[in-house]
Amino acid sequence: MDPLAELTKTALLALAREQNIKGRSRMTKAELVTALTPQVSPGPSPNKTTLSDRTSAVAKRTAQDREESRRRRTVTAQRLASFVDTSKKCKERQSHYGPCGLPVATGKEVCVLHGGADIFDLAIPVTGQLGVETWPTLLRHLMISDYETDAIGLDPIIAEVVQHIVNWLYFDYFRVEVQGIENVPMSGGALLAANHGGAALPYDAAMLALTVANEAAMPRRVRVIGTEIFNMLPTVSHLYRKAGAAYASRADTEHLLGNNRLVGVFPEGAAAFQKPASEAYRLRRFGRGGFVTVAERVGVPIIPVAIVGSDEVHPAVTSSSLLAKMVQMVFPDQRMDRLAIFLNPIPLPVRWHIRILEPLQPDNPGSDPDPLTVLERADLVRDRVQAALDDMLAARTSVF
Repeated sequence: MDPLAELTKTALLALAREQNIKGRSRMTKAELVTALTPQVSPGPSPNKTTLSDRTSAVAKRTAQDREESRRRRTVTAQRLASFVDTSKKCKERQSHYGPCGLPVATGKEVCVLHGGADIFDLAIPVTGQLGVETWPTLLRHLMISDYETDAIGLDPIIAEVVQHIVNWLYFDYFRVEVQGIENVPMSGGALLAANHGGAALPYDAAMLALTVANEAAMPRRVRVIGTEIFNMLPTVSHLYRKAGAAYASRADTEHLLGNNRLVGVFPEGAAAFQKPASEAYRLRRFGRGGFVTVAERVGVPIIPVAIVGSDEVHPAVTSSSLLAKMVQMVFPDQRMDRLAIFLNPIPLPVRWHIRILEPLQPDNPGSDPDPLTVLERADLVRDRVQAALDDMLAARTSVF
């Protein structure tokens, strides 16, 4: 069969436009096929690609993406499974429900829920794997609740379910590519400071946390600091904390860093949500540098992180001060001057790139730096993130 006959009339009209065929708009599909056959039958011009060529190229890239996603999932699953020994069962008793029965942590006699690992620092699956098939087991232990949650509210069972769900975005939808994962310390506290995307939901917070959990040699948790609104909604606030996030307060941040946790912050704050698409990846001021003060006071390094993809998930066409005031009528503590307006309710399948830069060690651990030093150090972190963003954008060939 003639390949032209398999194309839609719209595609045939596009080809006729490329060939500059006169009267094409008045032709039927059969007439378009006849008019196009002499031009395309010898073969496509060496300087032009046909619609079918472009379609084949897209299909090939899609197949390659799916294969790469499967490969990365397999590698991640194998790494996570190495932290659990499925040949032994945890014998820790659960109140009146008998032995726990979960597989033990590697080299231990109990599971990760009952002391086999620091489950508040390491995102180790309690069964050794992630997947819907593990949810009945997780639900049973969630109902019994015979395990600890941390002072900030992290529930390892709920965090594991959320991790499994959001991994679909990470591997399949956004197809996150990571550089510099070796710059994340495998022990001790650290503050990851990243640029913030102008999106309706904190996709970049989830992708940053999953980057470390999925790619690092030790699947450490990144406890992301969230804006006020995520801590005000009755149901959302509970889920947000149980999944591992924390409130945007100095007390929460210092508590986590003081307990050797990784903390993710977005110093641009609400200003990042006010940027129109024309200003994507042009960083706003990194606040008043509060993250620098906390890092110096606790004595932990600051790790700059550049994220490309977040500003295009929900590209903003404009921003509105009126809309921001309406939100503040419901949530008066929410800090914002303007609120971005975007048109797409479903996030675009943009390909994400995350680059983790070299850590900046504290100058005087345990001290309160003077305001000038704080601003200079905040600007240094901002400049490094901006330089990395510019480099990544220059190397990117396509948004998708």
